[in-house]
Amino acid sequence: MVKVDDKVKVEYTGKLKNGDVFDSSKDGKPLEFTVGDGKIIPGFDKAVRGMKIDEEKEISIESDNAYGDKKEELIQNVPMKSFPEDFEPEIGRRLNLQSQDGQKFNGEITTVNDESITVDLNHPLAGEDLIFDIKLVEIN
Repeated sequence: MVKVDDKVKVEYTGKLKNGDVFDSSKDGKPLEFTVGDGKIIPGFDKAVRGMKIDEEKEISIESDNAYGDKKEELIQNVPMKSFPEDFEPEIGRRLNLQSQDGQKFNGEITTVNDESITVDLNHPLAGEDLIFDIKLVEIN
């Protein structure tokens, strides 16, 4: 049975409440992580504890145990002059940004006008309740 500090491999499919699949290990390698190390969303980490090899289950994870709620302070207006002259902003485009102190951010353009671009720096799944179909395939 899985316990804290075990290294595990899990096959999974992640879905939104409406059934849309946002990620899956089906076409690749299983997800590998160490249980309890904080590198995976809390609800997923807790769900594998106590599982046995080849056990399968569906879990629902509320947003506060996944990527958290959307934070309004992470929606920023960035002056158009901050971007290169040939930059063509498009709503929905993902950006890799860097602050003046060197910190890196990923964001999505949500609005565009002549003077600025609004960028949402929240994780794309922030505010979403998630559903995972998981299968434990290995414990080390």
